[in-house]
Amino acid sequence: MVHIVARHRSGTQARGEDTRRRILETALEIFATEGYEGASTRQLAEHADVNLPAIQYYFGSKEGLFRAVLEDIIEHTERHMAPLAPRVKAALADPMTSRDTLLDLLCEMLQSFVALVLGGTQIESRRLLFARSEVEDTPGLEQLHESGRRHVFAPCLELIARLLGRPADDPETSLRTLAVIGQVTIFCHKGALEAGGAEKFTPDRARLIQNLVREHTIAIFRAVSSKAASLQ
Repeated sequence: MVHIVARHRSGTQARGEDTRRRILETALEIFATEGYEGASTRQLAEHADVNLPAIQYYFGSKEGLFRAVLEDIIEHTERHMAPLAPRVKAALADPMTSRDTLLDLLCEMLQSFVALVLGGTQIESRRLLFARSEVEDTPGLEQLHESGRRHVFAPCLELIARLLGRPADDPETSLRTLAVIGQVTIFCHKGALEAGGAEKFTPDRARLIQNLVREHTIAIFRAVSSKAASLQ
């Protein structure tokens, strides 16, 4: 009898997780197309095929659901970028790490960021949600910004600071970091698709972008190194 109860609880928990996941995925689509203000809890419930109290049960309110959608995106970002973090940290901690190793890690960071920006499920909805959130200044937006700073901008900034031989808080270091990362963030915009003559970013196109970003980044820092050497 104990085993039956345990199995029943396990099944109930699994169904609860499936329901919560379905609401989150539906909410991402609705918030992306309708915006935070334009989406109603009734509409969200209907599209997720749940009753209205289910949203309150799992998320408390529309704002709670929206924040949960952002948190889900942030968790995905952290899982995706996490494997590189220990290697970057170890390289930065060692003053003897070679310039080639630092540059290679920077390229890996950017290539991983490309895969994050162009891959995964509901990519178009995520892209539209980011754009809408910036315009509408929706609740929880600062969480997205902080995640981006912590998992992408900060490690790239530290690597670029070492490559430039400048402090991380130097204005030029920050600007160069923004310019280098901008090679990737440009593809967050729909106009990049239209300009490239494609309807969507396929895996082959994503790999092409990764290779181009690597080539451009290597060329940038080789040029910087050559310029520094000529001035000595």
